[in-house]
Amino acid sequence: MADPIIEAEGLGIRFVRNRRRQLRLRELFIHRGRRGAADGQFWPLREVSFSVGAGETVGVIGRNGTGKSTLLRLIAGVLIPDEGRIRVRGDVAPLLELSAGFSNDLTGRENLYLVGGLHGLSSGYLRRHFDDIVSFAGEQVERAIDTSVRHYSSGMKVRLGFAIISHLPHPILLMDEVTAVGDAEFRKKCYATIDRLLGEGRTLVLVSHNEKDLTRFCRRGLYLDGGRLSVDGTIAEALDAYHTAVPR
Repeated sequence: MADPIIEAEGLGIRFVRNRRRQLRLRELFIHRGRRGAADGQFWPLREVSFSVGAGETVGVIGRNGTGKSTLLRLIAGVLIPDEGRIRVRGDVAPLLELSAGFSNDLTGRENLYLVGGLHGLSSGYLRRHFDDIVSFAGEQVERAIDTSVRHYSSGMKVRLGFAIISHLPHPILLMDEVTAVGDAEFRKKCYATIDRLLGEGRTLVLVSHNEKDLTRFCRRGLYLDGGRLSVDGTIAEALDAYHTAVPR
């Protein structure tokens, strides 16, 4: 059996609520790391273990604040776990914060090459796909492609960001409520693109509160409760667990 494309073992990460509070050297020496909840530390995820095979489609479900988006960021390598480990065997296309990485001082064209390059795409690849990417982003972006991004609306930035990331050839898709953005026409484009990518055998991990999206795209569900993995089963089983905890 082939190795899983994503593998989490005992995964945990610790945050501090008041990040601006700095301990003095004397306090660090006295307490030697024993400070915990009293310092506002909390674990949005802890003891989470699962594996995902190539081509699987997985929905991550849970109430707000249960670590869903944090889990995606751990898979993407944006966050580093404090406990356990996460192994990802393949490049990741992160449809998370779609305008992340943009520089307001650069034009849309320059940002396209910047963000694409940050995700490992060559300038030659981006030149070949430039017209397709910009066309996907829509007429507004096409007309403003040589204008500074600081003059773009938030919707235009999201459209350009999705257009870039969705053209990555990477085998793993991470999506966080991405189909909730944009107008109806843009969402239709998003759905068609996701269907095409999944048809190519990509692996999908999707965070969404939209049950239609979850049941449309995902066969498997991970239900997080209090930062722990409570259910790992079919998408229907994970949704049932969610509805039991949060009655409609």
